[in-house]
Amino acid sequence: MARAWAVVLGVAFGVSLLLPAAPAAAHNALTGSDPRDGARVANAPERIELRFLARTDPATTKITITGPDDVAAVGGEPRFSGNRVSVPFTPGGAGLYTVGYELVSGDGHPITGMIRFTLTTGTPADPTTTPEPTATPEPTATPEANAAATAAAEPTPTKSPAPKQATPMPRAESTGPGWWWAGIAAVVLLAVLAIARLLRRRAARR
Repeated sequence: MARAWAVVLGVAFGVSLLLPAAPAAAHNALTGSDPRDGARVANAPERIELRFLARTDPATTKITITGPDDVAAVGGEPRFSGNRVSVPFTPGGAGLYTVGYELVSGDGHPITGMIRFTLTTGTPADPTTTPEPTATPEPTATPEANAAATAAAEPTPTKSPAPKQATPMPRAESTGPGWWWAGIAAVVLLAVLAIARLLRRRAARR
């Protein structure tokens, strides 16, 4: 009889030890990931995988992935398989990536956490391109404007000063041939008279 009670008490004690462990087992937690937390990855994976202690509920599970400059890197809807969740990964530039998760465990407690890994040689992020300045089209000149521009470009003809008229020289009054002969005759007559007077004086002295 004592032996039977010992067996009963032993079983009851064992059951009492197992009862507190039941709620703890219902509390979910992250057990691993691929890439692992803190890893440095040269080749970007196609999917990010998270592994949990228990099965996750798709209705209450949310996975986010952000890269450098908080750019989203989730490439599609997550896929659930037992206690594993995989999410398509769309890499951007090389740098630090953060995978965040939110879920509700079987005991109703919300669970949140994150892992980080570094992509060392990812797809370079597209640089912000500066639009080239658009050339302003030159205004089309109207025919009137073209005519005005042509007239302005042509040199204005310079008027040559009128040649000065030469001042006429005063013409000397011409003496006709009669005047020349009258002068000569007067000189000869005076000479004859002078000679005749001289001869008379000499004749009177004699």
